[in-house]
Amino acid sequence: MNNGFSYALKAQDGKARSGVITTPRGDIRTPAFMPVGTAGTVKAMLIDWVRASGADVVLANTYHLMLRPGAERMSRFGGLHGFMNWTGPILTDSGGFQVMSLAKLRRISENGVTFQSHIDGAAHELSPERAIEIQCAIGSDIQMVLDECTPFPCERDEAKTSMERSMRWAQRSKDAFETMSAPGQTLFGIVQGGIYPELREASARTLTAIGFEGYAIGGLAVGEGTELMLETLATTTPLLPEGRPRYLMGVGTPLDLVNAVAEGVDMFDCVMPTRSGRHGQAFTWAGKLNLRNAAFAEDMHPLDEASTSPAARDYSRAYLHHLFKANELLGPMLTSWANIQFYQDLMAAIRLAIEEGRFEALADDLRVRWATAGD
Repeated sequence: MNNGFSYALKAQDGKARSGVITTPRGDIRTPAFMPVGTAGTVKAMLIDWVRASGADVVLANTYHLMLRPGAERMSRFGGLHGFMNWTGPILTDSGGFQVMSLAKLRRISENGVTFQSHIDGAAHELSPERAIEIQCAIGSDIQMVLDECTPFPCERDEAKTSMERSMRWAQRSKDAFETMSAPGQTLFGIVQGGIYPELREASARTLTAIGFEGYAIGGLAVGEGTELMLETLATTTPLLPEGRPRYLMGVGTPLDLVNAVAEGVDMFDCVMPTRSGRHGQAFTWAGKLNLRNAAFAEDMHPLDEASTSPAARDYSRAYLHHLFKANELLGPMLTSWANIQFYQDLMAAIRLAIEEGRFEALADDLRVRWATAGD
């Protein structure tokens, strides 16, 4: 099933890839960073700022949206796109990661996950079929299968049992999607298996046999550390079809993104730019800055002269420092905006470097620059 979704590889430099994902709601240039709009909003951001940053796609979360405001209510408003005033593609996580994080509030069975809402304690069940039903109802363009995200550390037998259950859920998700989806919607599988290469291989083989339009790599950035994450990526990405996008879920720092692109990853999402922005941490081409530090009280330099964002270009570090010290809402808003813009500018620079055959030079420069800056 195509549904107007396709992926075209434009250029390759080593393992790094530049391409375009075509969807009925617009193209997604890859490598792509998806701002996280968990509950239908990128926190502290106007949707116009997100659009102006160059983001082609945003991410929302099935778990949070099913609890509030509810899939049925959103469908009455024309789906999530109309509800949040975003006309481009939306990718939705199935909610599996959030449900799994509720260790004391959920129970896993073959059918799915039963859990208590973190909002009001009400009981809910999320099965593969229900996860797809919700994503279809809210109008998600790119949907994810329901999976189980194992914690770290995780013994091999536990990781194997979990991965095999996730693969059965992936098949059920695909079956449900084929009966529930509307034209223009598509479904990605999620590779699991912890840090065990043979489990990752078995998962990738199973998902490829089921057949998906894209493949995500889940279960990383959960405490295993950068070295193990990159080792797992290095063994996993070659197992995935070259003609399909590869999505690393929940990652990460700017350097994580650079290193993952070097392993052939095409798509990313992470709350880091907005979460850090709300706490006064700014990402810049010179490294990460903590704007709460007293050192910035008299610093009249713009946040980042190299940024294309008005938030980073038109306000001094001293002013931003003042906003955080005064607990003014504008501080988190401007810094989140600057961070989202930085991530989009980084992706644009990476895409250009791949197309010009100088990605490794750019990556090496950024690794040295950010290591020196302590990021």
